[in-house]
Amino acid sequence: MRNFYLIFKKEFKSYFSSPIAYVVITMFLILSGYFFYNTFALFSTISFNATIDPALAKQVGLLNITESVARPLFGNISVILLLMVPLLTMRLFSEEKKSGTIELLLTYPVTDMEVLLGKFLACMAVFTIMIALTVLYPILIIAFGQPEAGPIITGYIGLFFVGASFVSLGIFASSLTENQIIAATVAFGLLLLFWMISFSASLAGPIVGDILSYISMTTHLEGFAKGVIDTEDVVYYLIFITLFLFLTLRILESKKWRG
Repeated sequence: MRNFYLIFKKEFKSYFSSPIAYVVITMFLILSGYFFYNTFALFSTISFNATIDPALAKQVGLLNITESVARPLFGNISVILLLMVPLLTMRLFSEEKKSGTIELLLTYPVTDMEVLLGKFLACMAVFTIMIALTVLYPILIIAFGQPEAGPIITGYIGLFFVGASFVSLGIFASSLTENQIIAATVAFGLLLLFWMISFSASLAGPIVGDILSYISMTTHLEGFAKGVIDTEDVVYYLIFITLFLFLTLRILESKKWRG
């Protein structure tokens, strides 16, 4: 346990001893703030026009702040994370490989699992800080409207699962190469594939279409945005996270076998 904590502490500090965390978090907040402002401004404009135009006021969906602002907020943030998380994970093992410290690290009296979990949870801690800083957005929604609390709470739960999935795949990509740019590119490409694969479901047969739909991350995020926590969605993300952490562990073990 002590070894795990030391690795976690070292990795977490390394994020803030370099510009990486500051730049990624700043860009994340700028992009998410931009999309939130535009969504909220559009809702405000429609609401104002509805007071003048009775026909527009009858379109309940447009005037529902939960449907028009809260739900799109989580969708926009998840897409931004698709771009930002690979930048957080790209250095975790690639930097160790390039500097040659990975061999030294794996010869210490520390297990591969402790190394992996220490790095994974350090990255998740930075990710959690990023997400926590967006709490201002739902606070503004509550201050200017009456949104449903359920979709906001479950939306953040969904973002946490999505973020953990992104980090697990990103760490796997980082363990494959010593080049950080390649690690980030591979992670982004694979994440984009898992994100968009459901678009091909309608073009495939019933069985293959259902499989593609299930594999897609977007399919399982929709329920959280609607205020529903489905066991199937939770199990999907847990399997996804476990799978890529397991694959990363195998990569680390193969490093020992190759000497």
